[in-house]
Amino acid sequence: MHIDVRYYAMLKERRGMDTERVEVPGGTTARALYALLFPEPRVPVQAAVGHAVVSLDTELNDGDEVVFLPPVGGG
Repeated sequence: MHIDVRYYAMLKERRGMDTERVEVPGGTTARALYALLFPEPRVPVQAAVGHAVVSLDTELNDGDEVVFLPPVGGG
C-alpha cells in the first residue's frame, strides 16, 4: 500500500525533502513506518493521520497521509 508522508522541522532536514510517497505492506503501523524512515537515533514524535493525532500503534491504510510531529522547542 502507498502512504504519503509529510515532514517538518528536523525531520524534513534529516530526510532532505518535505513530502514522500512510501510503499509499505498492509498492517503497517505509524510506529513501524517511523522506524523504517528514521533508523536510530530517533527523536520522540507524535503521528497525525488525516489531520488527527493518533497513537503510534495505529494501523495505516492505503492512501493515508501521515505527518510525524517532532518535539517543539521554545525559548
